[in-house]
Amino acid sequence: MERWTGRVAVVTGASSGIGAAIAVALVKHGLKVVGLARRVERIQELTKSLKSTKGELHALKCDVSKEKEIKEAFQWVKKRFGGVDILVNNAAVMFDSSLIDGDNDEMKTMVDLNITGLNMCTKEALKSMKERGVDDGHIINLNSILGHAVLFDGFCVYTATKHAVTALTEGLRRELVKQKSKIRITVSMTSYALTN
Repeated sequence: MERWTGRVAVVTGASSGIGAAIAVALVKHGLKVVGLARRVERIQELTKSLKSTKGELHALKCDVSKEKEIKEAFQWVKKRFGGVDILVNNAAVMFDSSLIDGDNDEMKTMVDLNITGLNMCTKEALKSMKERGVDDGHIINLNSILGHAVLFDGFCVYTATKHAVTALTEGLRRELVKQKSKIRITVSMTSYALTN
């Protein structure tokens, strides 16, 4: 982790859970972390507890399902720090929405955040890296075991979004190889305990 000291990471969905834990860990390793979330006040609370660490945590309000807010967030990172070196695509939402009788708004929200938001953040991060000649950047997509198998009834739309994350990660890996880029793309698995 020493090579990342002082460099810039963007973590989506950094206000709670896995996103908050990742943001804190990166700060403790000396990175400048920009945590994106709708509930920015939670990241601001985390920031107060990290005053004596090597790195920095900056809270930025951003709904990752909205293109305008994503572009503004990455522009802020560019103006403040020059650009991004690491992107952690963590923001996601899960609803128990079946295809037959699921709520259409919930289904759209999952697609907009879990797929489209991830894509838009990835494009902005890659653009930032390429503009600055950063060829050792890293993009990490948080995924789920549901990205590989349909395990639970009623969660097929969420499962489809996570299958998309698997496909998008592999597709980007191939594109980067074709461009002879050394920017890395990683998919990290998480699991959920679902109960009736």
